[in-house]
Amino acid sequence: MRVIPTLLAAGLSVVATIGLAGCATTVDMTPAKGSNDPACAEVSVRLPGSVDGQSRIWTDAQATGAWGNDGSAILLRCGVTPPGPTEAKCISLGGVDWIVDETQAPKYLVTTYGREPAVEVFIDNEAVSSNEVLTQLGERVVQNATTSVAACTNVESLEQDATAG
Repeated sequence: MRVIPTLLAAGLSVVATIGLAGCATTVDMTPAKGSNDPACAEVSVRLPGSVDGQSRIWTDAQATGAWGNDGSAILLRCGVTPPGPTEAKCISLGGVDWIVDETQAPKYLVTTYGREPAVEVFIDNEAVSSNEVLTQLGERVVQNATTSVAACTNVESLEQDATAG
């Protein structure tokens, strides 16, 4: 009679271990201040299973997404503070205007411009093509889930930006 409780305990232990091991692939992220915006929920449900050949990895924060072997090739957060007027590089990909922060190149922090709520994407350009990532996320997610309220006035052409991605 003692064998059954022992087997049950061992089985539960294995299930718990497997469950905890599954959590090891969850990317730890901080939600944006505006992540509770209903449009961010719409962004979240539209996140694709893969972007530029990188598989999605689950995150532990609301309105976020991650892709890549360790979840660091592409990181997305919805509900960030929208950028104001800027002289920073602005590109238009996937039907969306993006402000590009190149200070950590070849890793780029790219934020939607003129969209509510704002979405930021951190891209490791050594692992993926920034142009492909922004095109895919723009067309599949951002363009359909957020509202356009403004546009960049000086948009760099895709041909000029193609050398960066």
